[in-house]
Amino acid sequence: MQETRLDTARIRAARRVIDPVFLDTPLYPCEPLVPRLGCTVSIKLETANPVRSFKARGTEVVASMLADDGSRSVVCASAGNLGQALAWSGRGRGLDVTVVASRFATVAKLDRIRALGARLELVDGDHETARERAAAIARYEGIRLVEDSLDIETCEGAATIGLELVDTVPSCDAVLIALGGGALATGVGHVLKASAPDVEVICVQPLGAPAMTRSWRQRRVVTTDSTDTIADGVAGRCPIPAVLDDLLLVADDAVLVQEASIVAGMRMLLDHAGLVVEPSAALGIAAILEDRDRFAGRHVVTIVCGGNVDVDAYHRWIGAAPSRAP
Repeated sequence: MQETRLDTARIRAARRVIDPVFLDTPLYPCEPLVPRLGCTVSIKLETANPVRSFKARGTEVVASMLADDGSRSVVCASAGNLGQALAWSGRGRGLDVTVVASRFATVAKLDRIRALGARLELVDGDHETARERAAAIARYEGIRLVEDSLDIETCEGAATIGLELVDTVPSCDAVLIALGGGALATGVGHVLKASAPDVEVICVQPLGAPAMTRSWRQRRVVTTDSTDTIADGVAGRCPIPAVLDDLLLVADDAVLVQEASIVAGMRMLLDHAGLVVEPSAALGIAAILEDRDRFAGRHVVTIVCGGNVDVDAYHRWIGAAPSRAP
């Protein structure tokens, strides 16, 4: 296999600097989903931690390195989850954290970033606008810019999930991974291809935010002018070339799913797993719903990557969802 930017030795070392509260998250087969989906679905629950998403695995590595270097200030752009994670990791190490986000981001995520002690700057526009502003702040103030998926620490932190999968799942046929900027997919994918190459790595993205999937399919960066999805955590428009290069080496497939399937997946995880998840975390279930024949009789792992929801929006989505899978 060609080399990605990731290094397995560094990934194993990352486990030693990540707070154990974010490690070894629950992994279990969800039996009530079997008759409804026609396959065995094991859930890797990345919401069972203080920031309710996988992002802190990466920010713990970043913050540890900054603290060791004597750095005191850091800035990132975030749709919400990375900002919470960096605020949590920075707070514990005495870092001054600035998070730039769209003013249209999920209110609950923004409130939590503030509560964790970070300085929050809101911009008009979407996540790409926030990325530009964060980069400008980093240049002007001379501080570290954390760029999710581009910074290898964010990918290798996420990759520790892959270590836990290969160490604890006796065998599975496929792993379904939410695809946004690519840190989660390239991190987990790198470990799986190195240690369990027969496991199919399938990335899932909303039809309304297809930039990285289109880029993977065309083997070149494809950008979009806008996004239209409730899955705000994966709603990027401008893939990072280096991340795409890694994704091309580790992903076996990239699929797009409809909004109705995402909502149905959220409802199934509530009804049959007792989980309140954000839309991005239901992408794996949505992929199974849209292609049951592909997964019939197989053992599939889906990474439930985040559970930070706007309660009012969540009730609207779930209230509109069918009680049974389509």
